[in-house]
Amino acid sequence: MISNDSIVALATPSGAGAIAIIRISGENAIAIGHSVFKSIKNKDLRNQKTHTLHLGHIMDETKTLDEVLVSIFKGPNSYTGENTIEISCHGSTYIQQQIIQLLLRKGCRMADPGEFTLRAFLNGKLDLSQAEAVADLISSDNEASHQIAMQQMRGGFSNEIAKLREELLNFASLIELELDFAEEDVEFADRTQFHELVNRIEFVLKRLIDSFAVGNVIKNGIPVAIVGEPNVGKSTLLNALLNEERAIVSEIAGTTRDTIEDELVIGGIGFRFIDTAGIRDTTDVVESIGIRKTFEKIEQAQVVLYLFESLKFKVQSSEYIIEIEKIKNQFPLKPLVVVINKIDLLSENEVLSIRKQLEPLDVKLETISAKEKIGVNELKNQLLSFVNTGALRNNETIVTNTRHYDSLLRALEEIQKVKYALETNLSSDLMALDIKEALYHFGMITGQVTNDELLGNIFANFCIGK
Repeated sequence: MISNDSIVALATPSGAGAIAIIRISGENAIAIGHSVFKSIKNKDLRNQKTHTLHLGHIMDETKTLDEVLVSIFKGPNSYTGENTIEISCHGSTYIQQQIIQLLLRKGCRMADPGEFTLRAFLNGKLDLSQAEAVADLISSDNEASHQIAMQQMRGGFSNEIAKLREELLNFASLIELELDFAEEDVEFADRTQFHELVNRIEFVLKRLIDSFAVGNVIKNGIPVAIVGEPNVGKSTLLNALLNEERAIVSEIAGTTRDTIEDELVIGGIGFRFIDTAGIRDTTDVVESIGIRKTFEKIEQAQVVLYLFESLKFKVQSSEYIIEIEKIKNQFPLKPLVVVINKIDLLSENEVLSIRKQLEPLDVKLETISAKEKIGVNELKNQLLSFVNTGALRNNETIVTNTRHYDSLLRALEEIQKVKYALETNLSSDLMALDIKEALYHFGMITGQVTNDELLGNIFANFCIGK
């Protein structure tokens, strides 16, 4: 049910700033705006063209609250599809509160989280996946996640799904027609063409499902665990990667007793670096908890950096090799980069010797000096190589939303049932049920099939002014 009452909210971040934007949307939005606005040229807002700007003052009876610019967007040519005005006022929190309170007295109500975008969806301005992309766009904090959100908001993903759904719906209609004439034993749906369509849908669904692995890490950042013995320079490396002092650095072994997380953008991709407590046998209860957490963090990480000190390796290389093998055996599928720190203290021959000793382990090897920031850029490039950026470069559709992923999996399951029914000549009525289920899951993605609970869950995560 589309509500046509007028809603108001602050569209810019709360707090003081140079300007703030207050947004009103609803059938009477322009009339309400007119009732509190006095144009410097005595214009009547109700008679102005859409997509125009007007200078004037917000008036509470005879009291002037602020000098403002008012933007007019008449439905259906607005973000929400309704009459919308935006008041650009000065960014004082007092002014913001006074104007919003005035508008509430004039008949507006405060918008719920995501209600402007919900109205855009209900009014057919956006489909559901595009609406969700708006939230992803707002929260994007690197180039890659921004690119994915923009593509989805433009309809790249939903257009692909909608096209497949339409083709499947056409065949579903023909099969339903067959069921209506079951006694006459006629075939309206060309089984060869239908089989080709099902194969094509299966291929597209599998590609989209596979893209979620890339999309999820791009959206949320790729977790990288930095592990190693205490006091080998993990925190110093983290500071060098981040180019600022974030982690506590001291000469005391075991300073990092918990995990420290921070983010860095490399080549447009977000990485979450997790500095962990060192791996060693200890009787210290607090530190042993930290070591247990280290293995937990390795489990959660996509990439592992194993860091050791170059001088110590010279005297206890076998211990380090055992440690590396332990990580490799425990996490065989995780990319492991062995990082030799304090390389500035060794000669070239000594470095070559270490490389030769580690060669049989078949691991990626980087030599750095975290303190002197030698080899840090090479390490960043190595990390970037683990990310499949080909799909991004080719502008392919990438799935990042868990809800979409779940619906795609369910749709694939039903399509595979349809495929089996075609290949084994099962009856059309059984096939029709599976097609209906597949259509349902497609519709759940784009919002062609929806319910109030689903919409409530999606839009509850939005900020109030959007």
